[in-house]
Amino acid sequence: MSESNQTPSKADETELLQLRQEIDQLDQEILNLISRRAQCALRVAEVKMKADPGQAVFYRPEREAQVLSRVMERNPGPLGNEDMARLFREIMSACLALERPLEVAYLGPEGTFTQQAAKKHFGQWVKTKPMPAIDEVFREVDAGAVQYGVVPIENSTEGVVNHTLDTFITSNIKIVGEVELRIHHHLMAGPNTNRDKITRVYSHQQSLAQCRKWLDAHMPQAERIAVNSNAEAARRVQGEWNSAAIAGEMASELYDLEIIETKIEDSPDNSTRFLIIGAQEVDTSGADKTSLVVSMRNEPGALYHLLKPFNDFGVDMTRLESRPSPSGNWTYVFFIDFVGHTRDANVQEALSAIRKTAVEVKVLGSYPKGVL
Repeated sequence: MSESNQTPSKADETELLQLRQEIDQLDQEILNLISRRAQCALRVAEVKMKADPGQAVFYRPEREAQVLSRVMERNPGPLGNEDMARLFREIMSACLALERPLEVAYLGPEGTFTQQAAKKHFGQWVKTKPMPAIDEVFREVDAGAVQYGVVPIENSTEGVVNHTLDTFITSNIKIVGEVELRIHHHLMAGPNTNRDKITRVYSHQQSLAQCRKWLDAHMPQAERIAVNSNAEAARRVQGEWNSAAIAGEMASELYDLEIIETKIEDSPDNSTRFLIIGAQEVDTSGADKTSLVVSMRNEPGALYHLLKPFNDFGVDMTRLESRPSPSGNWTYVFFIDFVGHTRDANVQEALSAIRKTAVEVKVLGSYPKGVL
């Protein structure tokens, strides 16, 4: 008889009973501690409202980043650091909802990866509001209709999202955080769809590009139709018998579709970075990034003069993108990400040097590096 079919001995049964009793006791302790934390969050809200009823800020990106980083540093195991941090993220999300529920705009419709990124960053207790376009997300935040917004900025396979970059040029909204999402694309269809009869595949243009090799190999005969979002693709195939959609798991659940092939993206490391945007500036967290846009004169050595201060003052630049200037005349603006906060001394020196040769320097925000 195999070991798995053996009946537990009396000693084993006694040990299991003791372990279950210990788990029950630990569960009660965890429940009590979470309740105490929630009560503390309510008192924090009372103190903030008493001090400044009209301008009280309940969500502090730098504070949350510090807490999650500390959880990962002090985690004794056996749960992994990210798993433990995600548990704490949800506890913090629930407690924050007691203080004041956050409403966050995102590039919709429901079921997009941008909504998934919003949930990952703010937790499941956040209220998400879909918007039809990236500039609408900016306007919603600027108008004060929501506290924050989430917009895509770059994909590891397809590069930057130019619409987001261009919107920053004319907007006064600040970057207050970032979140990276591992992107898994799934092929899905309605329950009555026969895979052999699929003649068209809907998805966002970038998703179709990210799954090009798989589609070439497995569905070369199917027409590829680009739509505004993966969620829109999932919605379309609900009532069609000869079509499929490429989208994420959230879309399949939302639109009641069957996933017929999982993880069909060509790159195993496919991920997208999203920015959290808001109206306020963010204090230092100890592990920060800064984004800015710089307009340079169209003259020899302009790029050299832009990059030299980063080297001179020891500022680690992590991204450089150029876009045509809205003013035209064959001039360009540069989008730059670097490590550090505008309150750091070396960053201030570098920015001061850049301003001496630049037409304009606009700081888009200093914010905590993505923890999860």
